[in-house]
Amino acid sequence: MITIAPLMASSHANPVPRRATITGGGGNGRCTIAVNVDGAAEVEVSGDTGLLTTISGQPAAWRRFQCNAPLPRIPIDFRFVTIEGKGTVRLLQDPRSTGGRAVIHINDYKGGRGSYTFDLQWQGSGGGGGGWLPAPPGPQPTGRAIRACQDSVTDRLNQDGYQYIDFGRTIPDDNPGRRDWITGTVSGKRGFGTVWFSFSCSVDFRSGWVRYVDVRRR
Repeated sequence: MITIAPLMASSHANPVPRRATITGGGGNGRCTIAVNVDGAAEVEVSGDTGLLTTISGQPAAWRRFQCNAPLPRIPIDFRFVTIEGKGTVRLLQDPRSTGGRAVIHINDYKGGRGSYTFDLQWQGSGGGGGGWLPAPPGPQPTGRAIRACQDSVTDRLNQDGYQYIDFGRTIPDDNPGRRDWITGTVSGKRGFGTVWFSFSCSVDFRSGWVRYVDVRRR
């Protein structure tokens, strides 16, 4: 008789890796991380590499891992900021005392899959230089437009049954007459296969409102 191990057991033993999308640069360092969790999970970040491990419940999934610079080995004035989440999100390991490794624990105890977003922030893009400048009330226009577009693309692919969404190149389109557009590439998994798509969004850069989103299989 063949015994098939539960899918959850293999998921817990095999963290899902992801490389950060590096955009922007300059100023102070920041990484924005978004995941879906149903149960408990941990996110580990070192440099521009992340690992997402499901502790309990359904397999956790990456939504976004976007930075303006890799997390340095000794980040100065490191800050952990929770942006979204209905459960608890806490910093387990501070990168200032672990040689640049941050570990975040997420407990989605309220039932149903939840979306969690948090920031890792530090002084200077490479961990030094300049004084700490408080973050503005919200994301800057370009970053806000990119985030809104990626959220809309993720929702569209999730509705079509794709999970483990991974963004490739994501840039504002600076062609004449199209400066309110975000374009890029993204992959998603459905079943055992990974599919790549091209996407474009028309976004109001001031408000972050997505007027239109188009996702096409490559």
